[in-house]
Amino acid sequence: MIYGSRTLRGSRTLRGSRTLRGGSSRPTAWRRTSLGTLASLALVAGMLTISPPGRAAADPEVGSARLVPLQVTGPASERLNLILLGDGYTAAELPTFHADVDRHMNVQWSIEPYRSYRNYFNVYVIEIVSGESGIRCDPDDDPPDPDRITPLGLHYADGCTNPLARGITFQPYGTQALNRYLQQLVAPLGVTASNRQVLAIANTDTYGGIGGTNATTSGGAPQGPLISPHELGHSLGQLQDEYPYRDRPTPGGPYCTDDCAEPGSRHHTRLTEQQMVAQQAKWWRWLGEESESGGTIGRHESGMYASSGVWRPSEHSIMRWLGFHYDQVSREIMTQRISGRRDTNAMALSSTPTDRPVGPTDVLWVETQHPVHHELEVRWTVNGAPVPETGNSRNLALAGRGVRPGDVVGVTVQDPTGFVRDPAIRTGPALTQRRQWTVGAEPSPPAEVPVAFTASTQTDGRAVGGEDVVYVETTHPLDRVLEVTWRLDGRVLPNPWNSRNLDLGALELAPGSYRLTATVTDPADPGGASETRAWTVDNVEASTTAMLSAPVATLAGDVPHHVYFERFTMGLEPADDRPGFTVGEFRLDRDGWFNYFGWPDAPAGTPFLFTPTGTVVKSLVYGNLGSGGLSKAVFEETEPGYGTHTVEHRAIDAAGNVGSPAEFRATVLPGSSPACTRTISGPRAGNLTVSAGVTCLDGARVAGRITVRPGASLVVSGGAVAGGISTDRAAVVQLFGATVSGSVQVGGTTGSVTIAGSTLSGALRLTGNATGEYGLALVGNRITGSLTCGGNGEVTDFGARNQIRGQRSGDCARL
Repeated sequence: MIYGSRTLRGSRTLRGSRTLRGGSSRPTAWRRTSLGTLASLALVAGMLTISPPGRAAADPEVGSARLVPLQVTGPASERLNLILLGDGYTAAELPTFHADVDRHMNVQWSIEPYRSYRNYFNVYVIEIVSGESGIRCDPDDDPPDPDRITPLGLHYADGCTNPLARGITFQPYGTQALNRYLQQLVAPLGVTASNRQVLAIANTDTYGGIGGTNATTSGGAPQGPLISPHELGHSLGQLQDEYPYRDRPTPGGPYCTDDCAEPGSRHHTRLTEQQMVAQQAKWWRWLGEESESGGTIGRHESGMYASSGVWRPSEHSIMRWLGFHYDQVSREIMTQRISGRRDTNAMALSSTPTDRPVGPTDVLWVETQHPVHHELEVRWTVNGAPVPETGNSRNLALAGRGVRPGDVVGVTVQDPTGFVRDPAIRTGPALTQRRQWTVGAEPSPPAEVPVAFTASTQTDGRAVGGEDVVYVETTHPLDRVLEVTWRLDGRVLPNPWNSRNLDLGALELAPGSYRLTATVTDPADPGGASETRAWTVDNVEASTTAMLSAPVATLAGDVPHHVYFERFTMGLEPADDRPGFTVGEFRLDRDGWFNYFGWPDAPAGTPFLFTPTGTVVKSLVYGNLGSGGLSKAVFEETEPGYGTHTVEHRAIDAAGNVGSPAEFRATVLPGSSPACTRTISGPRAGNLTVSAGVTCLDGARVAGRITVRPGASLVVSGGAVAGGISTDRAAVVQLFGATVSGSVQVGGTTGSVTIAGSTLSGALRLTGNATGEYGLALVGNRITGSLTCGGNGEVTDFGARNQIRGQRSGDCARL
């Protein structure tokens, strides 16, 4: 299940006259692949028919479908096949559908383990023309349309009556159409129900989706791309929801009251940490580690729609709050399910046929899977004894090894990934495969094969990342290993083991772009036939620019540090030098990376809002600076997060390069500045007396001393005061980024006193001022004279230390 809200990406009308939604600013270049004898499909009056394959693309029929192979890394039978279909996109809106796919997939590839195991997927896109724009019963339509007809029949199950509806499901006729599209377009490629995952993308800006082998998501919602990996967690990983409710505003109540059995979920428990360790149960191997989704792996109460009585591994993973990554426990399960190809539970491995004897001079081979950032380990044996110095080769030449008829040659292929700690998973069929052959008495009969590549890392559509492991596969002569030569910008790279893999990360490339090639030749005929494949290597980091709301003060230091009252906003602009949607992420107080999707239920481009207790949007809390993390349920208690926070932000480009993070600090204070009744700017000669109202100095330069009478207020923003400041029983006194020469004396203030980011060269005396619930604020100042405080109660720096050279006494002694 999913939860959340919606944002508009453009104006929108009803019943087929809907205005195009805005797409990615860097759409993927789509490669249209001919399907040969496959005809396009048309849905006419609810029936699926075959239309002539030569129909002009400019005038497609409603319901016609086109297959676009987006990423093909191997035979469909040896991959997990992700099938993306669009519903509710008219012919004019197909570019928007492609942009939605680009955004959805690049977000998915930015999240582990999808990022590392990208090559384990084939991705096929089925582009379907709808006669109407949008889907039925969209709760954010005004009013929701109960009669909209689309090829897949996607609709919000109760969206015509429930404004919080979020489950996008297929109508019966749409399920029938889906099955026909799959049968006609992808089944001939070897895609079956056991090795496929369907994701239908609805043309809507309203948040929604469902899990299952036929999952759904919303194309235009800001969090739409995050629905996909969450729902795949359900359908592919068999993970359960970790949030504490069924109905968002209402706590889910206890997990059980009578028969409190241990849940079957692999990431929920009723055991204590001590019991998990003693019984070696659940996630005991990960306990105490920093969670990939923030916090520490341990025992966190609530989950499986219950608010108490059951515990999950981490405070907030993607199965609880969209935006975060999987924690290690869920990531381990997802790695097993991806590598095992869902229900097959077997890592794909091709090899020399094992059903007949091999010749004593044959070359045996295996073709393994290829994670993006590491190699699988290949170990060869003869009669159980390891064969030394094979260099992790996928080929083993038997000639010269003294093998005899009846000897048994074996190979073990294992994934050494650090994502898995459970030995039952690591040594199980999803991550470990074995093959063995019996050596025969007679040499194998010669058989000529072409000198050619049979597979490789994708060469078109995108660049490879600067730390990727690039791979090729070749044909397999019986008596020799074809030679593979790797070149980088024309320079031959060492390849002592004739490897089919090249680890770019090991080369420690300087930032920049490179041309990588691999050429296969026959060592028996070096000048003969050959084939070359080429890749662009993108070793340039993407970056993010943070646009922040205007602060009341900016503090000095190496890291940008701003001061705000009550709230601040952050807009992120991820940028890269190459096409493709660039993902932005941020992390609050080192507490797990969070996808930057803008702001829920707001127009596209609306920045993310941070407040001490968060903002409620459709019964969920976003942007919380307080206890419990960035996102939470409305009924969960929050300790307000006033004080100093660190926000890191980074970008992940279409090649998978993770940019170095930049950061800033934000100190959030309670209260606000009073409205000005008089504003002074520029130079001001002589002394200044504030007798009533609120006098604001905006960059002013006062030559004399400022005196504030009882009941009046002073707000100084920037500028300089040459003669010091004296206030007596003022209402409000605030100094932001001001430079003050001479002494400052603030006494008996009845409202609030806030001094932030200011430079005070004389003595500072604070006496008898009201401090309120959170204390008098002395934040990030430079004070060269003495600091004397008395009768104020608490004086706090809110986490932004002051630089104080003189003596400190009284309430300020601990600053």
